[in-house]
Amino acid sequence: MRVAFAGTPEFARAALEALHAAGFDIALVLTQPDRPAGRGMKLQASPVKQFALDHHIPVAQPRSLRLDGKYPEDAQAAREALEAARADVLVVAAYGLILPRWVLETPRLGCLNIHASVLPRWRGAAPIHRAIEAGDELTGITIMQMDEGLDTGDMLLVERERIRSDDRTSTLHDRLAELGGRLIVQALELAARGGLQRTPQPAEGITYAHKIEKSEAAIDWREPAEVVERRVRAFDPFPGASFSLDGETHKLWAAQWVSDVQGSAGQVMSVSPEGPVVACGRGALRLSVLQRPGGRRTDAAGWLQAHPLQPGVVLASPQSTPSA
Repeated sequence: MRVAFAGTPEFARAALEALHAAGFDIALVLTQPDRPAGRGMKLQASPVKQFALDHHIPVAQPRSLRLDGKYPEDAQAAREALEAARADVLVVAAYGLILPRWVLETPRLGCLNIHASVLPRWRGAAPIHRAIEAGDELTGITIMQMDEGLDTGDMLLVERERIRSDDRTSTLHDRLAELGGRLIVQALELAARGGLQRTPQPAEGITYAHKIEKSEAAIDWREPAEVVERRVRAFDPFPGASFSLDGETHKLWAAQWVSDVQGSAGQVMSVSPEGPVVACGRGALRLSVLQRPGGRRTDAAGWLQAHPLQPGVVLASPQSTPSA
């Protein structure tokens, strides 16, 4: 079976690696254009492009796939490349571009998407983050036959994965990436034998995982402690959860829920080497891994050496965070 692949970040690279290891003939890779990254803001290839180049797989990087859009020359070049690849199927994983009808109809078997949730829950851009943020106990991978809707296509394979109480987006991402690679190999092996069965998504239980915005990083201490704690885990590694102290923005990377402490939202209730305990709208959090401006993540003891706190100090909520 000849496979074309469309994807960009590390989640997609894991699937491409699994397909390559399984021996599929990967005729073409589509990925996002190189982006500036790092302190020097140098152009950097996506993880998918890096893997493709390392394994001598042809790469196309259109800025758009819309023939009637802003970059029609990119779309036309991508169309010619996809047609020349003569792929039986296009596998899509976190690509980042909308696929117009001509893409969906070019491969003989259409386009199969690796989506990091059990659909129809958490359609959209950030299903891993939103599942942790919402306190879901289960998530998973859905292999879906793509249509022109937003993650609305028929389900082909589904496997669930339990969300652990200490999961961050980074840890859950890695498990789901591995699971996605395994399931897409299974799906293509079934497709080669005509064994894939399509199941329409349920009409109930639809939720949308909207893109994570930097503005969501600011901690609102008025919320319940368990809600803040989930957001801390959901926003690791991006955008991180943050609060203001003495006019500077600090990041919080790990915290533990303390249910039997009450106080004014944002107030430091006690301080120990294990971390300051900060009151929330309900309950409190012990802040255990933090990061000062320009510094690295450190345990609470290390952070407190540079920023000693006294009980009664109030950490700023977003409404009172000083402007830059």
